[in-house]
Amino acid sequence: MTATVIDYGMSNTQSILRALEYCGAKVELTDSAARVENADHLILPGVGAFGDGMDELKKRGLIPAIESYVSWGKPFLGICLGMQVMLESSVEFGKHDGLGFISGTVEPLPSVGTDGKKNKIPHISWNQICLPENGKVADSWQDTILDHIKPDSYFYFVHSYYVNPKDQGDILALTPFFGHAFPSVIRQGNTYGVQFHPEKSGPEGLKILKNFIRLTGKA
Repeated sequence: MTATVIDYGMSNTQSILRALEYCGAKVELTDSAARVENADHLILPGVGAFGDGMDELKKRGLIPAIESYVSWGKPFLGICLGMQVMLESSVEFGKHDGLGFISGTVEPLPSVGTDGKKNKIPHISWNQICLPENGKVADSWQDTILDHIKPDSYFYFVHSYYVNPKDQGDILALTPFFGHAFPSVIRQGNTYGVQFHPEKSGPEGLKILKNFIRLTGKA
């Protein structure tokens, strides 16, 4: 299978390309709408501000191609900013519309922990992903991109905002944050988002990328 990585000027793509190659995928980096729409497995990485990311996708005419691709139920993975723009909107530096694949908003991480102390933001850290207490996931991540990942495994995060889906059933994993918890993996069908960077998260991150490139068809 070929893993197509979207190039829209919002990420250092070399690390994700190398990680995918290590996992056995043929890789393609592109800003071509036609190649995006006809990809086998599509990945939207990203770092930076939500509004800037959406602007860059618009400038390149990529949004209709991404929407068309996702509508076919083929495997899609948003990483960090790429996950956040999957939501309907963000309040980062003003109100911005997103791709709307998953209902909900992108909001700032809480500045104060449940102990009343000021939190460290940005959240730049190795941190755990845990099973959600409610929703469609009961006991297992089997047959998802988290297949064979143990709950409470650690991954590498760099962010100041988090996704807040309206439907708790769209949440695959939560991550603890100074007494709070934020969604760190979300899913609708074959459309996935991860807040952490799997390509920088060692063997467990590579497992997630391997699981992703093994996905086929509609979920």
